Amino acid sequence: MSKNMSLTPKASGLRGVALATVAGLALMAGAVSLRGLAHAEEPGRRLPEAAVTARETAKETGLRTATLAGGCFWGVQGVFQHVRGVRRAVSGYAGGDASDARYSAVSTGGTGHAEAVRITYDPKVIRYDELLRIFFSVALDPTQVNRQGPDSGPQYRSAIFPADAEQARVAEAYIAQLDAAHAYAKPIATRIEPGATFYPAEGYHQDFMASHPNHPYIAANDAPKLRDLQALFPERTAPEPVLVGGRPPA
Repeated sequence: MSKNMSLTPKASGLRGVALATVAGLALMAGAVSLRGLAHAEEPGRRLPEAAVTARETAKETGLRTATLAGGCFWGVQGVFQHVRGVRRAVSGYAGGDASDARYSAVSTGGTGHAEAVRITYDPKVIRYDELLRIFFSVALDPTQVNRQGPDSGPQYRSAIFPADAEQARVAEAYIAQLDAAHAYAKPIATRIEPGATFYPAEGYHQDFMASHPNHPYIAANDAPKLRDLQALFPERTAPEPVLVGGRPPA
């Protein structure tokens, strides 16, 4: 049973505060099936730098945002919370309407939303194209269509939600570059979806990887992504995560 199949009954029956308790989330301990764990995925790898770079320079001031979707947002958030230059990474939903931006609806797969992460970053430290390099290298298997690991459905699709034409230009060029170089055994399935609004997810989804490092789903599916970041991009890895809700519990 995948993460969404485990949480959805509680989401539809309790809708809210009760879901946010650690005890409620502990019921997900059996959520990872052997079948899901056996699903073949592309391994992490250090992909080449983007030939088309973002027009962001060290002289620019102010923070920027990038919105990326790569399956369950727990892992994607956990990866980017450990990237130098990232000031904030928030789990949420993108691609659908405000009225459906809640887990109980998104988990049905019929809202148009994807589980996504909005990354606030300092372009003086890391550019948008450098974020994409990390995203494709370690945060997901971009050849999967409407799934990642044990999770399946359009809410788990691989997608980039560009904030403007410049981000769309850079993303399109990098995907084309990777496909032309046959960086993966199969074509990249990541979609570029402009014009989407991002909606933050419920509080109990924020900082989940940092707060629950021993959760079976995290250990099986998301911890390897963080290890790949640390091994493949040590120069980009921050020693401590930047968290939405402060430091995780001891």
